[in-house]
Amino acid sequence: MTNVSLPARAQRLQDLLQANFDPSLLTVENESHQHGGPGTETHYKVTLVSAKFEGVRAVARHQRVYALMQEEMQQGLHALALHIYTPAEWARVGQAPDSPACRGGSKHG
Repeated sequence: MTNVSLPARAQRLQDLLQANFDPSLLTVENESHQHGGPGTETHYKVTLVSAKFEGVRAVARHQRVYALMQEEMQQGLHALALHIYTPAEWARVGQAPDSPACRGGSKHG
């Protein structure tokens, strides 16, 4: 699932997730343009389908992914929208939900 056109951070995220979860499906989408303007790499949407999540509760799945992202978070990664599924769950839902529109964070009035 390597995509040479991915920005540097997106590629690092993809590589980490690929190596640790052996996913049957993995997408890493840079949604930063919705939050801080073009050219930033701060907000990502990840869709991850892996048999390694069988029998693992949703909170623990997220904790496992965030544990891998510690260094990226310390280097400016601000937000990850995580959509994590087992293969059976993915077979039922078939797609991750769309991300909500940015509300501007602390600038939202």
